[in-house]
Amino acid sequence: MNKINREKISELVFNCIKKYQEEYEQIIDIAEGEQTRLFGGNGQLDSLGLVSLVVSIEEEIETELGIAIVLADEKAMSRRTSPFSRIGNLIDYIDELVSS
Repeated sequence: MNKINREKISELVFNCIKKYQEEYEQIIDIAEGEQTRLFGGNGQLDSLGLVSLVVSIEEEIETELGIAIVLADEKAMSRRTSPFSRIGNLIDYIDELVSS
């Protein structure tokens, strides 16, 4: 099995964001790269948008990497810094989940 690295996860997340924008015709300004705010204070997604994106990412991870993960669970919600606040936090959180 290929080593799943952060770069691969990052690519996957940005691809899902691109697909989300096309499907929902909503622009997510990713000019700040991994510092882009997704959800919460000044986030670009509402709760429905976040759920849609998270489901898309979970499905993509299972399809592309063969790993079934759940991103929005109690572990994610209880963290001091939300994995959904910025793109980089989300990538780090996924990296943590697939590496454990």
